[in-house]
Amino acid sequence: MRKNLTAALALQLCIAVPALAHGVRGYPIVAAPSPLQQLYDLAISAAWAGNVSITIDGDYRVIRSDGLPDHDTGTFPNRGNPNRISAQHYEVRVPARPQLPARDTALQLQSFGFAINGVPFDPGAAEFWNGDRNWQYEAMSGAVPLGLDQNNAHVQPNGAYHYHGLPTGLLARFAGAKTPVLVGWAADGFPIYGPYDYSDASARNSPLTKMRASWRVKSGARNGGPGGSYDGSFVQDYEYVAGLGSLDECNGRSGVTPEFPSGIYHYVLTDTFPFIPRCFRGTPDQSFARGRPAGGDAGKGAQREPGKGPPPEALDACRGKSNGAACYFTGRQNEALSGSCFTPPDASGQPACRPDRGGPGKR
Repeated sequence: MRKNLTAALALQLCIAVPALAHGVRGYPIVAAPSPLQQLYDLAISAAWAGNVSITIDGDYRVIRSDGLPDHDTGTFPNRGNPNRISAQHYEVRVPARPQLPARDTALQLQSFGFAINGVPFDPGAAEFWNGDRNWQYEAMSGAVPLGLDQNNAHVQPNGAYHYHGLPTGLLARFAGAKTPVLVGWAADGFPIYGPYDYSDASARNSPLTKMRASWRVKSGARNGGPGGSYDGSFVQDYEYVAGLGSLDECNGRSGVTPEFPSGIYHYVLTDTFPFIPRCFRGTPDQSFARGRPAGGDAGKGAQREPGKGPPPEALDACRGKSNGAACYFTGRQNEALSGSCFTPPDASGQPACRPDRGGPGKR
């Protein structure tokens, strides 16, 4: 009850918090966190007490979370996902005064941002056709069994629960909201809303409407790779068409919001591809770099003796898979690793996950 009441207070504060502004691409952004904005962050932290805190520290908004969802989840492990949910130890920061540089930044295999309940938004999957990184399976397509639950989420090997699409359990808390709902913060500091926004980006008194992404499945047949017709199974099956929907290539728009009545660039989650943005209009903070944010103690598993073959996590990652299949596991320093399965000479014929040389990745 306390959590629901405090969440309602936070929602009311959303309407009251003003934006201090200077112009960027036609709309202003936060010039400095006002006392009311800091009060809003405190209210959010209280609303999800025990899960997450969101505070202003100098030029940054700092997010600390154990990553445990506040809503019902599916059953984990399940047929498509062998991992159990466990508490993490997230601490990341995002700019409190985000800027829009001249160029966008592509999202790598990393978290896009965090929801207000402390769960990461993590759209990409480290699943590739025959290990070919030019053909990445789209997590929401169902082309590979990832064990997503009713919240479009599943669990990494280290126990980290994360969203690949609309966080339906979180959004259910705001059912019937009359204004756009702030659901999180992106790694570049810009706010995340969704899936509804004002129909007129410049008018807070305009009715809400569900935002439409400007991406679509390409027509025709794939050139190389898995072959066959484009059908949305792969990220590369989609193309951006400017003006097709109401959002830009990064699934965002500039306009007024309850928290920023003078306007701000903001992202919007959608129920069609890309679901969660696949690029940043701003510059993501380094605390979101590949292999971070770090999780908890889960996934470390048993230790092997030096020179005695692959670690248990690498073997588990390829259990039931054939050589060349994409795989992922958590390393000894809790870094997320991805690679392909191969059969080492000292594993009794069992394939193990061999990390790519390019460094840590994630699912």
